[in-house]
Amino acid sequence: MSRRLFDGMVRRGEFVEWAEVHGQLYGTSWKALRHAQAAGYDVLLDIDVQGHRQVRRRLPEAVSIFVLPPSFQELERRLRKRHLDEPEEIERRLADARQEVKRWEEYDFLIVNDALGSAGRALRSVVIGTRFRRLVQQGQAREIVEGFGG
Repeated sequence: MSRRLFDGMVRRGEFVEWAEVHGQLYGTSWKALRHAQAAGYDVLLDIDVQGHRQVRRRLPEAVSIFVLPPSFQELERRLRKRHLDEPEEIERRLADARQEVKRWEEYDFLIVNDALGSAGRALRSVVIGTRFRRLVQQGQAREIVEGFGG
């Protein structure tokens, strides 16, 4: 979408979170989020620390996960191996990462992405566990408890 359209959506409060990251605009619309939730989907946002702060403020019940690379050297290796960014962009991403990793304690869960399979299983475990939080299950629990009478 155009910058003008994006800015209008920001002004109208249509985003749960939004940020400019590495020169690109990103955002999560309230409409899309609510639609997915109403359909019964688990919603996973791939956002940076800026977006996390906004989500935490607007949706305090949201569960957050910080995905941490196993080391700075491994992150650099992965970025260079992708061959998607110019060297200057990689340096900017690494500089941002140096700051962002310091924020891991602001999150509910931490997953070290040392191996894709184990990191994926850890993420799946968090998602499944989150489905059984009291906050999520309270409607069903109340119905069951009411069935017990008095």
